[in-house]
Amino acid sequence: MSKNIIFYAPEGAGKTTQAKMLAEKLGVPCLVSGDLVRRMAENDKGIMGDICRETLAAGHYVADSEMFVLWKARLKDTDTQNGWVIDGFPRNMTQAEFLEDKLDKHGKKVDLVIYLNVSEETSMGRLLKRGRKLADGGLHDSEELIRERLKRYKAEESSVLEYYKTRGVLVEINGEQEVEKVFADILTQASK
Repeated sequence: MSKNIIFYAPEGAGKTTQAKMLAEKLGVPCLVSGDLVRRMAENDKGIMGDICRETLAAGHYVADSEMFVLWKARLKDTDTQNGWVIDGFPRNMTQAEFLEDKLDKHGKKVDLVIYLNVSEETSMGRLLKRGRKLADGGLHDSEELIRERLKRYKAEESSVLEYYKTRGVLVEINGEQEVEKVFADILTQASK
C-alpha cells in the first residue's frame, strides 16, 4: 500500500538522510523542498528562478506563495501518484493547510508525519559541522543564519505538530540517536 509521509523537524535533525532512506525502502520518491528551490534557481530564467536564486543567496527560506507554485507542480508529477516521502514541507500552518487542500482535491491525504525531535544545540552543532556554502562562497550555515532559521522554525513548530496530532498521523522519534537506530524506529512506525 502506498503512503504519503512527511518528515518534520528543525534543520540538522537528520530529516534528509532519514527521508531518503525511507523513500528508497518504500520505493517512492523523496521530495525535498530545498531540491525544488535549487532546481528552479538553476533552470528557470524567469521570475521564479530569480526569486529562488535571491533567497538561496541570502540563506533564507522561499516565501509560501512561491513554495506553493513549486509544490503544486511537483505533486502533479506521475512519480508521486503512488506515494511519497516529503522532507522540509510544510514548515508552517499555511503550508500544512495548502498541502491538505491540494491532496484533498485529488482524494489523497497525509498518512504519517514523522517528527524528529532534537535539541537546538544538536541542530546547531550538526549544521555548523556541515558548513554548507552560499552561491557566492559565503556560509549558508553560519551561526547567525542558522539561529535565524531555527527561530523561524520554532515559532511554527507547536502549531504544526498540534495540527497533525489532532489528525492522528503524528509520531515522535528521538532524533538524537545513532542514524541506524532512528531509522529502525521510523520503519516500525511506517509499517503500522
